[in-house]
Amino acid sequence: MYQLLVLTLSLLPWIPGFLCKVTTEEEFTVLEGQSLRIPCHYDPQYASYVKYWCQGRTKEFCTSLARTDDHHIINPAEEKVSIFDDPIQMVFTVTMNNLKESDSAWYVCGIEIGGLWNADDTAFTNIKVVHGMSAVNSRLSGEEGSSVTVECLYSERYRESEKKWCRSGDWRSCLSTGSDGSYEDASVAIRDDRSGAFTVTFRKLQMKDTAWYWCSAGQQKISVHVLVTPRPTTATVSVTSPPTSNQTLAHLLPPKPITKELWNSHGLMLASVVVCSSLLFLVAMVLLAKKLWKQHKKDPLLREIGDVKAQFTGYSKDSSDLQNASVVFLNKNSQDVHMYEDQCSVSCNSL
Repeated sequence: MYQLLVLTLSLLPWIPGFLCKVTTEEEFTVLEGQSLRIPCHYDPQYASYVKYWCQGRTKEFCTSLARTDDHHIINPAEEKVSIFDDPIQMVFTVTMNNLKESDSAWYVCGIEIGGLWNADDTAFTNIKVVHGMSAVNSRLSGEEGSSVTVECLYSERYRESEKKWCRSGDWRSCLSTGSDGSYEDASVAIRDDRSGAFTVTFRKLQMKDTAWYWCSAGQQKISVHVLVTPRPTTATVSVTSPPTSNQTLAHLLPPKPITKELWNSHGLMLASVVVCSSLLFLVAMVLLAKKLWKQHKKDPLLREIGDVKAQFTGYSKDSSDLQNASVVFLNKNSQDVHMYEDQCSVSCNSL
């Protein structure tokens, strides 16, 4: 039982480290002479705690460089190391300025827990300060006729070195800064502020300027790619000339919106068409009715002829006897029919 109690007490300092944490990146690389900002994130329960930044591999042998409870710093930008805590975002930020190669080391983001049985919550990161060059943006693009600016960074040891801008594969194209740290012509301008960066500004870009280039300081160089894109062209339509077939839809006039007045005018036209169509339909129906009525008037005469044919058929069963026969209607309103055959007269009365 005693051994279990001792084991429990020995683990107490590490319990906060498992329940709550502070985190940051494992490694940072920065050019000599440049500045570096390190964000250290923590859990909400640590918002009111003291944060610190120290140099060392372990907490026990860590040299304190900045603390949030140290209020003597007047201008953090001029300090070698400064710290700022933002409890709303739950992050404290450490800024290190004018880094040297000797500043390369392990550092600790720490939160002071306090108490006999509680260990501080910490996160370790390795900072490497190197000499050489880098570019803020290694790939740039610009429209034909416009300008782009490349920012090239260099370490402190190259502050007084000659700066160059060269087209890759053609060292004869190199443009160098003079003693005042600048160069300028109609298409390129180079400015060196002697503080760790120089800029190259391309003017009036042309399509042929698309290529790989080098920023160079001393023996160090970094590659940068510049892409020139075509300038968009917009076709214009002449007012005096008629539109041509190759004009794009973008230049056609937009359709007129349907307004109340336009709808009323169309409604009148539609009503006129309906009225005319109805009149034509009525006229056609009248003509058809008249034609049918005339046809109906002729039907009695046609029936009479049919009856005569039926009587004639009863008179002679031999169709050859009818070759010389003839039928005569003596009166329009009479039902008497006289039939003559081979000079013989026969009088037939209708049924």
